[in-house]
Amino acid sequence: MKTILVTGIGGLTPRSITGIIRENHPDYHIIGIDANKKAVGFFMENLLDEHFVCPRCDSPEYFPFIEKLVKDKGIDYAFVQPESEIVKWGEYYESNGKFPCPVFMGCKTLSESLRDKSIMAELLEGTDFIPKTIKVTQQNSCFDLVEKEIGFPCWIRATEGTGGLGSLKLEDMASYKSWLFINRAIPEFTVSEFLTGRHLANEMLYYNNEYVKGAALECAEYVMANTAPSKVTGNTAFGRFLNEDRINKFCDDCIKYLCEKLGVPAHGILSFDLKEDKNGNMKVTEVNIRHMAYAGVMAHVGFDLIEDTIKIMEDGNADRVARAPFFHYDKPYVFLRDVDVEPIILEGEDVFEN
Repeated sequence: MKTILVTGIGGLTPRSITGIIRENHPDYHIIGIDANKKAVGFFMENLLDEHFVCPRCDSPEYFPFIEKLVKDKGIDYAFVQPESEIVKWGEYYESNGKFPCPVFMGCKTLSESLRDKSIMAELLEGTDFIPKTIKVTQQNSCFDLVEKEIGFPCWIRATEGTGGLGSLKLEDMASYKSWLFINRAIPEFTVSEFLTGRHLANEMLYYNNEYVKGAALECAEYVMANTAPSKVTGNTAFGRFLNEDRINKFCDDCIKYLCEKLGVPAHGILSFDLKEDKNGNMKVTEVNIRHMAYAGVMAHVGFDLIEDTIKIMEDGNADRVARAPFFHYDKPYVFLRDVDVEPIILEGEDVFEN
């Protein structure tokens, strides 16, 4: 029996990961932690064997807590999911030459560069990987630059965070100024050209610079879209699984470019958000340094990076992970998701015609 730690268990993705581990390994002992004592994962029946409220990862008490938990509970390895924690675990490794327990993640440099969307935009500036993008702050709003370099309509969002934090389509300068005022608590934003095409996502596994596996999907409709000014939320209500090799190729090319520029190896789970422009050209809007929220539903249609991550952490290598850089689903699956219900997978869209 293995003992597994899952951090940030209040979040959708850690809960999804834990559910797949429970399905695949019912004998494993799963411990969940979260800084929020009201984390919903603490209270979900049969999800966890034990749970603990932990210090925030930016607290000096965080790693002493983690080290004691690993020792006292005999934790074999961990799924670290919140991106803020992933960066902190990277810092811990650089300071100590090891992690508190085995994990599967990239280095601190790669994690920091991808977590901050403005840094990623600077690294990719001048390439075809991203839309025209500039960083703005509350102190330096760059009104002339936004109008002349990006133009309206354009897209604004916070430089850090997921779920489309602060996202909005700006129609004119007045709406830009209003949005800065409404979101004055958020210090930095990126402003980019507005893309009208499909919203795509791609989850990829790298091991020591080898692109091992990747699979794509389309986020077609969003949960509670009408509650967000942008009509885009962090959760997809209806999605399509895609067998389009060009998506994987584009994302892999982007990662190779970034890692070469940073001088670091591609390693860990990397998850892309992309938008197509009016001509169908893909542009990167975000690269997450962890499993994405669709990891669980993807596992149920044959693309199980959660189980692959377990194999890597248990073996200390990727030898047992099947190579599938252009993974193809065996049916034209689609999925439905909503608040407080498990995702529903269908074998195609024909059912909607009945």
